[in-house]
Amino acid sequence: MEKQEGREPAAVRIDDPWYDTPAAGRGEHDTVGAPATGALGGLPGQRAHSAAEIYLEVQRSPAFQEVRRRYRRFVFPASAAFILWYLAYVVAATTAPGLMARPVVGAVNVAMLAGLGQFATTFLLTWAYARHARLRRDRAALELRWDTQEMTRGARR
Repeated sequence: MEKQEGREPAAVRIDDPWYDTPAAGRGEHDTVGAPATGALGGLPGQRAHSAAEIYLEVQRSPAFQEVRRRYRRFVFPASAAFILWYLAYVVAATTAPGLMARPVVGAVNVAMLAGLGQFATTFLLTWAYARHARLRRDRAALELRWDTQEMTRGARR
């Protein structure tokens, strides 16, 4: 954030591309014809597309497909593993009550440890997802967001 000179004292500018552009449908008229810039295909001198065309172009871009592929490569196996672990716990609790009731330490039995393991697995999976997103997808997704914002800003001028 930085203060803008020449404005009233309470005026503060937020350095966020989404902040500077008004929301569509709030009195601003979308126009076609301004040059679009960005890494996704808008070259100076080309006519800008509508916002819908820009988002479709971004969706078809190799950068977006890579972010999506990285997301799916983590989420699908992790979800399948967690669902299998949960179903194994439920099936064992219903079909093998003797095994689940076996004491481990004092009043703690196998079912209690497996139930606590469900909670631990949930937290571990949440941590792993956040780490994976931070290391493998966030930077590329942010670049896509900035490029898309620049392209849509050009389409609205």
